[in-house]
Amino acid sequence: MRNSTRGLPANGFAIIVDGCVKTEFATRDGVESGARDLKRRFPMLQVEIYDAQARADRDVGAI
Repeated sequence: MRNSTRGLPANGFAIIVDGCVKTEFATRDGVESGARDLKRRFPMLQVEIYDAQARADRDVGAI
C-alpha cells in the first residue's frame, strides 16, 4: 500500500502511473482493461491498479 493516501479514491479503483493517480473506475474489469492497454502502449511506465476496498495496489504486470 502507498505511504501517502492523498488523491486515492475512497471507493472503486484507480490507475496509478509512476506514483500518481490518473484515472478512476467503478469496476475491476474497467480498470484492468484500461491499465493493460496503457501498459501495452507505454511499457516504460510503472502502471499499478489501486483497489479502494482492499486499500492496496498491485503492479499491472501481475494481472
